[in-house]
Amino acid sequence: MGESKRRTLALGEGGVTRRPLHTFSIVARDAHTGELGVAVQSHWFSVGSVVSWAAAGVGAIATQSFINVSFGPRGLDLLRAGLSAPQVVSALIASDEAPHMRQLAVVDVHGRVAAHTGERCIAAAGHIVGEGFSVQANMMLNERVWPAMAGAFRTAAGPLAERLVAALKAGQEAGGDIRGQQSAALLVVRGQPSGRPWEDRLVDLRVDDAPEPIRELERLLRAQRAYERMNEGDAAMERDDVPAALAAYSAAEAMCPENLEMRYWHAVALANTGRMDEALPVFAAVFAGDDNWRELTRRLPPAGLLRVGAGDLERILSVRL
Repeated sequence: MGESKRRTLALGEGGVTRRPLHTFSIVARDAHTGELGVAVQSHWFSVGSVVSWAAAGVGAIATQSFINVSFGPRGLDLLRAGLSAPQVVSALIASDEAPHMRQLAVVDVHGRVAAHTGERCIAAAGHIVGEGFSVQANMMLNERVWPAMAGAFRTAAGPLAERLVAALKAGQEAGGDIRGQQSAALLVVRGQPSGRPWEDRLVDLRVDDAPEPIRELERLLRAQRAYERMNEGDAAMERDDVPAALAAYSAAEAMCPENLEMRYWHAVALANTGRMDEALPVFAAVFAGDDNWRELTRRLPPAGLLRVGAGDLERILSVRL
């Protein structure tokens, strides 16, 4: 490939990046919660940094193939201006100098969906627009990939994020990217803005370089759900609802049993509620995993986080498996 051709693929008018980013993705709106999301996998480094775009109360966008990254922010701006998803896709494709090389999907806050697959996207390539979602793929091993994604999303249960990951898994199991796997990303936002932008991204996970990025993405999502339960436990403790707090902490530990921190704060909660006989074995297991947690325990009483007497503190610090 000559230098001029490489530059044409790399830079568009005004220096907008066009990377040859071939991938499979899904954009969707949850009809029950209004949440909006996008999930993607590619044999390309850091796919989520350029393909995935979403904003609370606005919509979600996937821009890929010989990628026009500007479609992401420009598309969200057009949605904010009141255009529907089909109107946004039409406007962006009409403005582009190489629409035959682009793949684009948009879902808006009302669940309207549209997609475009240029005729020069590398085979196997195509998309399916369904009720409240679109799946799209290019440079796939076969033409079963995006239908498998659509089927998995339609039948999956649970929150939107988990359903998006189910679609990615199905696409990979059907053949996936002909080059293999490298990176994946998952982005879910609220259906309506909360007025607190830092709370509007409900899930924002990326695996930039890994042998099995979808599996890792699934693990990260499970960890996020576990930490959400930890936060529920902390909130319950603030309300003095000890049973709810301990139930939440136990649920978090069950999701991530290898995580010492979750077990540690569960032990702290038990100690703070006078359940020392239950707390001590948990402390012992955590200290056996990493003795730095023993040192941290010495520092908690002055901060008011471990509310036990001197005798019980000594029992905790001296416990061992």
